Amino acid sequence: MILLAAFAVSPTWAQDPNKPVYRCPGNPVLYTDSLSAKEAKDKGCRTLEGAPITVIQSVKPRPGAPVPVASRGEGAKVEANEQRARDTDARRILESELKKEEEQLAALQKEFNSGEPERRGDEKNYQKYQDRVVEMKAAIARKESDVSALKRELGKLQ
Repeated sequence: MILLAAFAVSPTWAQDPNKPVYRCPGNPVLYTDSLSAKEAKDKGCRTLEGAPITVIQSVKPRPGAPVPVASRGEGAKVEANEQRARDTDARRILESELKKEEEQLAALQKEFNSGEPERRGDEKNYQKYQDRVVEMKAAIARKESDVSALKRELGKLQ
């Protein structure tokens, strides 16, 4: 209740009843109480009477982080030398990843030993051994898939 009373007396929320409000034509239509009667007449403004006016002040937006300015417009072409350098970097990265994946695949295949890997000491139970063989098959399939995907990507760059 006290809060409502505070807003009712606040000069920023209430319109001075002695000062007329004008509606001025234009795009957009302007409502103002800052014009004198002569200025309002010169601009073709009409006085609003009988309608209660409520002015609500907006909250100023907080200053945010500065927006980085783009060095190139969208769709701008890159210079040939710069594009060549990017392609070379991409190729080098893909080739190193391919080499690493192929080495890991070779190690997995060597350990897999054509479907009969050596048993470990903790695999006295045959089911544990079979579970490890299944996991190794799945790991080899994933590595083969990774290698083929990297080769496809390298093929796109050529």
